[in-house]
Amino acid sequence: MESIKYSTCILLACNALTAVGVSAGNTIEEVVVSASRTNKPITAIPNTVKIIDRDALEAQLALNTSLLDGLSFMVPSLTPAHQKMTSNGVTLRGRTPLYMSDGVPQSTPLRNGERSGYTVDPAFIERVEVIYGANAIQGVGATGGVINYVTLDAPENGDLLQKFSAKLTTDNFEDDGLHYRVAGIVGKKVDNKDIVLGVAHDVQDLYHDGNGDPVAIDPIQGDTMDSRSWNVFLKGGLDLDEDQRLEATGNYFKLEGDGDYRVVTGDMLAGIPATSESGQEDGDPTYNKATNVTMTYSHSNLLDGELTLQGFYYDFYALYGGGTFPAFQDPSIAANGTLFDQSALSSEKYGTKLTYVRDNTFWEGLQVAAGLDYLHDKTYQELAQTGRIWVPEMIYKGWAPFVQLEQRLVDDRLRISMGARFENVELEVPDFTTVAGANSTSVAGGEPSFEELLGNFGVVFDLTEELTLFASYAEGFTMPDAGLILRGVNTADQSIDSLIDLQPVVADNIEVGANFRRGGLDLAASYFWSDSDLGSRILVVDGIGELTRQKTEIEGLEITASYRFDSGIATGLGYSQLDGRFDSDGDGAVDKDLDGRNIAPDRINLYVEAPFATDWYGRLQFSRLLDRDFDGGLPQHDFEGYDLLDALVSFRDEELGKFTLGIENLLNEEYITYYSQTLTYVNDSTYFAGRGRAVSLGWEKAF
Repeated sequence: MESIKYSTCILLACNALTAVGVSAGNTIEEVVVSASRTNKPITAIPNTVKIIDRDALEAQLALNTSLLDGLSFMVPSLTPAHQKMTSNGVTLRGRTPLYMSDGVPQSTPLRNGERSGYTVDPAFIERVEVIYGANAIQGVGATGGVINYVTLDAPENGDLLQKFSAKLTTDNFEDDGLHYRVAGIVGKKVDNKDIVLGVAHDVQDLYHDGNGDPVAIDPIQGDTMDSRSWNVFLKGGLDLDEDQRLEATGNYFKLEGDGDYRVVTGDMLAGIPATSESGQEDGDPTYNKATNVTMTYSHSNLLDGELTLQGFYYDFYALYGGGTFPAFQDPSIAANGTLFDQSALSSEKYGTKLTYVRDNTFWEGLQVAAGLDYLHDKTYQELAQTGRIWVPEMIYKGWAPFVQLEQRLVDDRLRISMGARFENVELEVPDFTTVAGANSTSVAGGEPSFEELLGNFGVVFDLTEELTLFASYAEGFTMPDAGLILRGVNTADQSIDSLIDLQPVVADNIEVGANFRRGGLDLAASYFWSDSDLGSRILVVDGIGELTRQKTEIEGLEITASYRFDSGIATGLGYSQLDGRFDSDGDGAVDKDLDGRNIAPDRINLYVEAPFATDWYGRLQFSRLLDRDFDGGLPQHDFEGYDLLDALVSFRDEELGKFTLGIENLLNEEYITYYSQTLTYVNDSTYFAGRGRAVSLGWEKAF
């Protein structure tokens, strides 16, 4: 594997330190991470963690509407977002992240629909917690890490939360390039009861590239262009006494296409992107529909410990674009080559999470966290136009007890942690018959199962009050895409037990790093290795999905540096470099590079922000995505990097509210997205240009 570019990174770190200088005197606020299951301070977690608060979110959302696009700047090792509805190929540290909302899994691992990032409107998100690297803290799906959306609460002080916002964006100052969104939130805590209610509506028309041409609609995966979304959010709480609390959350989200445009194919080999024109694609417009319901009971002083019990229900349905694909054909319905259909994915989950945490257990400084999780996931995929079942109903049942220990030593300067999670999983699939495109093959059902013990170990040491060192080892796991295999079976006398290798994809993550804080300076660096002896790659051979288990190795280096001057000026840098290889011939040695579906480009992010007059604030942010060649891949899938510059100006008036002017891609850079340049299955219809200059005017008022 190509070695990490140490000299470049060291130079970046030194330049950052030289630029920001060192001073003392500022107090560092302790941040608590709820996604860790034990509400740990961020400084006590032995791996890289990032908390993106509401102010940082609003700065990114002033530039673009998509939360996933904003996260791609704030988390450099996250693949650049596609500016589409899909999260296909979006990875964190080269592996799939687990998307969550208030700890409820939003991902669909049994048939990965790649839509998990769009299930809640960003208006209702208070902060985003990102835990980097493979882990089993939250169960299945987190081989790359955890991205947890934490929703709004009512103000603790009893003040009335009453906030309204509106935003207008244009790409070309013409009718087909106008986009708008509105949102309203009210909330209040009265005595021992609190409630928050919110509604958001977002309408997007066409995006335009740096040449002024309309960006192509994604005809299969779906698009945030030419779409509208509605979100209704409700959260209520009841304090039963000073120690006990009951809280319920409901969220309904729907993002659907309008169907006003169709694709004009480009020429991928000639570098000509696809575009859009007025007219309808065949079939119904694509959409996402997600319903989350959560009930949480907590007791903060039960036998000198803290108990949390969460029950949840999550219902997800996604409609994709269609075509007259060979797999969709059925002569009993229409002549071969003429039958149009489109697929839809349904995933319904419910489960519970029980966690009990007790400090100073057995002896001073020992924290014990223990719990039990249960997950029931029913997933299937249908062909929506003809009502045929493409992927049979799969029912995942998983029990997972876990225990986590942490010992504090040396006046709490040293923390040693270790833990284990035992996954016990069963997958039920009934007898089924594949569609005619797979020879109407009968497959015997079954109930394959597996058990897996997943461990972790970590050390955090405060070398001084300003410098913290950490190291950790953790295992994360996910399920192989069973549905993709089942839908393509076309050979007789098959059974579930013989078709599906249910051994999980287990990724090992080793990380070492350091955090330094002094005054306004915050500097962090980490290096990680991530290996999987049985990685998962899906190949399609003669129309049959085949699961190949291939060894993968990924390593990377990340550096972030920021400094805030007493004047209020702040500047920062983020750098991420990743290398990934896989074993293509099964000889036990990695020999080819992982492609752009797995590995993000090396990236440098810079920003500077400052108040520049009374009630005025400005921000410039720059992102450079560096070139990458993929060893073992075709030259046309190598990446030609690009630079993007964004600008933000805001003005706050006590009576009128806050006004923002955001300009995305300020220099109107013309480029092809990382997705379209590097993914091997991109064609002339999905060869997308990136969005050109987009100007947004926003208003927000709290009453």
